[in-house]
Amino acid sequence: MANTKNSKGFSLNEPGGPAQPQKGGRHILWIYAAILMAIGIFYFITNSGSVKTITWQQFEQTMLKNHDVAKVDIINGEQAEVYIKPEKLKLDQYKDVATTSFKLTNPGPHFQFSIGSSESFDRKLDEAQKSFAEGDKVAVNYIKKSNWFAAILIYGIPLIFIFIFFRMMSKQTSGPGGSSIFNFGKSTATLMDKENRSNITFEDVAGLEDAKVEVQEIIEFLKEPENYTRLGAKIPKGVLLAGPTGTGKTLLVKAMAGEAKVPFLYLSGSEFVEMFVGVGASRVRDLFHKAKQIAPCIVFIDEIDAVGRSRASQVYAGANDERESTLNQLLTEMDGFENNTGIIVVAATNRADILDSALLRPGRFDRHIYLDLPNLNERKAIFKVHLRPLILEPNLDLGFLAAQTPGFSGADIANLCNEAALIAAREKKSKVDKPDFINAIDRIIAGTEHKNRIISPREKKIIAYHEAGHATISWLLKNVDPLMKVSIIPRGKSLGAAWYLPEERQIRTTAQFTDMLCASLGGRAAEDVTFGEISSGALDDLEKVTREAYTMVAYYGLNKTLGNISYFDSTGRSEGAFQKPFSEETGKLIDEEVRKLVNETYERTKNILVQNKESLKKLAELLLEKEVVFKEDIEKILGKRPEADVEMINKAAETISPAA
Repeated sequence: MANTKNSKGFSLNEPGGPAQPQKGGRHILWIYAAILMAIGIFYFITNSGSVKTITWQQFEQTMLKNHDVAKVDIINGEQAEVYIKPEKLKLDQYKDVATTSFKLTNPGPHFQFSIGSSESFDRKLDEAQKSFAEGDKVAVNYIKKSNWFAAILIYGIPLIFIFIFFRMMSKQTSGPGGSSIFNFGKSTATLMDKENRSNITFEDVAGLEDAKVEVQEIIEFLKEPENYTRLGAKIPKGVLLAGPTGTGKTLLVKAMAGEAKVPFLYLSGSEFVEMFVGVGASRVRDLFHKAKQIAPCIVFIDEIDAVGRSRASQVYAGANDERESTLNQLLTEMDGFENNTGIIVVAATNRADILDSALLRPGRFDRHIYLDLPNLNERKAIFKVHLRPLILEPNLDLGFLAAQTPGFSGADIANLCNEAALIAAREKKSKVDKPDFINAIDRIIAGTEHKNRIISPREKKIIAYHEAGHATISWLLKNVDPLMKVSIIPRGKSLGAAWYLPEERQIRTTAQFTDMLCASLGGRAAEDVTFGEISSGALDDLEKVTREAYTMVAYYGLNKTLGNISYFDSTGRSEGAFQKPFSEETGKLIDEEVRKLVNETYERTKNILVQNKESLKKLAELLLEKEVVFKEDIEKILGKRPEADVEMINKAAETISPAA
C-alpha cells in the first residue's frame, strides 16, 4: 500500500578499413584433399602387384630346389620377400603372380613369408643350399624399410582433422559478438566511418542542449582544428559523460557518430575484461594502435566503470590485478610519453563517483559533462521526438504529458510512448489518445492491474482506510505534492496507491521533509485511529520514512542535536569500507534522533486524522464504493487544499478525472 510518486558498424581487423573476407580459405582444403588422393593413387599403382603369402616349406620344396628364386629380401628382420626369375614366371604355377592388376609384368616381390628371426632363416637357408653350386645360391638382402603411406594415415590424417577443427572453431568465434580464439589480445572495437555511419543525429537527441553544445564543439575541433589551434588551444583528450541511467549518454554519443565526419571506434568497458591474464591491457594497446592509424578519430568506451573503478576502493590486495593492469594501460595510453594527437576518448558511466581519480584528472578526461534527469521543458522536447512514429489524436497536450512524468528519464519516456501505443492497439483504436497515456503511466509507475486478485471484505476495508489516510494527510498539508487520485485497485506489488503531481524542486526545507514524512505515515496512522490496531500493509511506507529520516539527520544536517554535520560520502570510497565514518556513540545518537523524528511525525499525523476523522471515514467509504477517487471528489469532502497551485492541479486533473 505504497504512496506512489508519480548502429550499424563492422569489426575492425585491419587499420583503416573493414575486415576483408580471406579468399582461397576454402580452396586450401580442396588442395589438401587432392594431394592425399594423388598419394593414394600412386601408392595403389606401385603396390598393386599380387603378393602371395606362403610357408618356408613351400618356398624350399617348390621354388628353392627348382632354382626359380632370383633373390630374397629380408625386410626389417621379420619378413622375407621372394622374387621369381623372369623366365620362370611363364610357368603355370606362377601365373597368379606374373602380372599386376593392370596386366603389366610384375617386377616383384611375388611371394612373402615370416622368418621368425634372421639367424634361424640363415641357418635353414644354408642347410637347404648345401648341394648347390656356388653360383646357384640365392642372394639374400637385408633391408630396413618404413611404410611411409601407413605413417601418413596414422599421423598425417589426424593432424589434418585437428587443423580443420581449429580452423572451423576460429571462424565460428570470430563473427559478430565473438572474438577469434587466436586473437585474445586484439581489440573488439566497432568502427563507424563515412560509409558505415550511425543513423542517429542530433535531431534525435532532445533535452540535452548544454551537452550537445559541448560534444558539437569536439566534432568541430576534429573537422577544422585550425580554427582553435591558431589561438594556441589544444584539443581535449577526453570527455566523460556521467549521469543516471536512461538520461541519453549512449544516445548522445551515437549522435556524435552520426554527425562526425571522422572515424568512430565504439566498444564497451566490459570487453577489456577477460579470464586470461594480460588480455585487457593488450586490447587497450591494440585499440589505441588502430586509433592512431586512422586519426583523427573518436574512441567511445561505454560503461567505463567496468575497468576504471578506483584502485583505492579495493579491499583485498591482488583481488583485481587484471582489472588494475587494464586501467594502468588505459592511463598510460591516454596521457603517457607518447602523443596521441587527433584521438579523443569519450566515455560514459552512471557511476562516476567510483572512478579512479587518476582517470578523471585533466590531461585524460579534460571535460566532465553531467546529464541530469530532464526538467519539464526537456521532457516536452523528448516527447516530441518519441511521438513522431505514433498515430496520435489531434491536439494532444504535450505539456500535460510532461507534467505527469516528473523524474522520468529519456528512456522512461520512450518506454511510456511505446506502452501507450500498445494499450491503444490492444483496444483496437485507430489513434493513441490521452487516456492511453494515462493508463500507460499507471502501468509503469504502479504496475499491472490485478483484476482477479482475491481480497476479503475485511482486507479491502483496511486498504480503503489506509489509502484514505494517505489522501487526507496529503490534502491537508501544504508542503506535500498535489494529490491527483487515489485507488484501491491492486497493481503490481501494491494493494492500493495514491497518485501525486510532484513539483520541480531543486531543494527541500525541513518543513517540506516533515510534511512528506507525515503523508507517508498517513496510512499506518489511519489504521491505528480507525481500528485500534495496525497491519503489515505499511512496509513500503515505513521503508521510505526510515530512509528519508536518516537522510535528514545524517546527510542534510537538519537535526538540531547533531547540528550542521553531514556523513555523506560523495566520492563513494567508503562504499565497501568496514568502518562507518562516525563513532559508535554518534551512531547511537543518529538512531535515537531518527526514532525521535519518526515518532513525533507519527503522533502529529494521528492528531490530524483524529481532528478529521469524519472526513477520513467519508473518503474511505467512497473508495470502497468507487475504488478510484479523483481530485474533485476529494475536494468535495475535504474542501479546498491550502495554498495549492489550483491552476496546475486542475489542468492535470482534466484528463485523469472521470469526465475525461
